[in-house]
Amino acid sequence: MSDPFDLQQNSDYDGEDPTRVSMHYDPFDERFIGQTNYGQIFDVAYITPLHGNLYHGGCRTGLILPEGIKHVVSLYPWERYTINHEVDSELYIRMYDSPGQGVEGLDEIAEHVNRCRVNGSTLVHCQAGLNRSSLVVARALFFEGGRTGDEIVDYLRESRCQAVLCNPAFEAIVRSWGH
Repeated sequence: MSDPFDLQQNSDYDGEDPTRVSMHYDPFDERFIGQTNYGQIFDVAYITPLHGNLYHGGCRTGLILPEGIKHVVSLYPWERYTINHEVDSELYIRMYDSPGQGVEGLDEIAEHVNRCRVNGSTLVHCQAGLNRSSLVVARALFFEGGRTGDEIVDYLRESRCQAVLCNPAFEAIVRSWGH
């Protein structure tokens, strides 16, 4: 049986994402503007700093990774940051923004994120930084302790944008933690 996340460390993936969201990239203020597959309109920065060396965001090919980022966890290998500085680690995982996406391996990925954060700034990204990366970031924050899933959803929506976790299956998973 294959791993539903298809972990790929430092490898190229040239397939197409069947759940790709249609977006307009605004180069003047480094933001994503678009509509999700779930009907949410969004206008969000490429990268949002959270806390404790954790950064949450999206990506498009050619966007330059900020110099302070030392670890990259990509849940969207179809597009990549241009990296012009030395990073300590890169992890590329093929994950889909679909209600049927399995979550086996989620704990392992979140634990990896938290280990990376101890050693430097860590960016967790997907295409727009709304669902896939939010699920992983939420789990990493949950492992820190002190917050329920409901509190984490609220925190991420306040920190990043209201469209975070608009995938109803992902939102339900996070909201189930701590109950």
